[in-house]
Amino acid sequence: MSPGMSLYSVTAILILSSEDGSRIFTKYYTPPHQAAAPGAAGMSSLSTPASTSQSPYPDKTSQTRFEKALLQKTAKQTGDILLFDSRIVLYKMESDVAVYVVGSLDDNEIMLYNMLLALRDSLHLLFKQSVDKRTIIENYDLVSLAVDEICDDGVVLETDPTIIVQRCSKAPSQDVNLSRIDPFSEQGVNNLAQLGKAKLTDWLRQGL
Repeated sequence: MSPGMSLYSVTAILILSSEDGSRIFTKYYTPPHQAAAPGAAGMSSLSTPASTSQSPYPDKTSQTRFEKALLQKTAKQTGDILLFDSRIVLYKMESDVAVYVVGSLDDNEIMLYNMLLALRDSLHLLFKQSVDKRTIIENYDLVSLAVDEICDDGVVLETDPTIIVQRCSKAPSQDVNLSRIDPFSEQGVNNLAQLGKAKLTDWLRQGL
């Protein structure tokens, strides 16, 4: 690892509409030792307050400016990696969305690319259909869980999509009434999946 590299390698994970550049899912990270205030690190860009942290995009204004400029840049590209705003950006276009992983120039682009593929493949496995704007919005809780399994506070945790999906899809083992559900029927599987999503969302909100 070079002197400039850090475990906190991810600056942002973004899912934007490739049609108009609107936000679908965005999460920016500030390493804990650089955070200006407790709780600032890793917060969603939809709720991140302006701060004096060393994050290059500390508030919503700077973030949306970066996102729109990034989409305009990648719309003209044919590859899946570029240098932009002194950042290394890996990206994939899927249906009507663009998925980005943003890191610093010191980071390992292969690791970031594997992370991007892990996110894309996990979403395909979770949704079992096209990864598009509507599906992501309707399954926002699962997208959040997948991202948190892949990356925490800018640290890459997991890049195996099978493991990520298993952790996101596991049904809760308690506090659920299963007496009326036949686990071997197709409807039973669907019901369990819905119950699992609801319980996992509760756990996520509680910080467990």
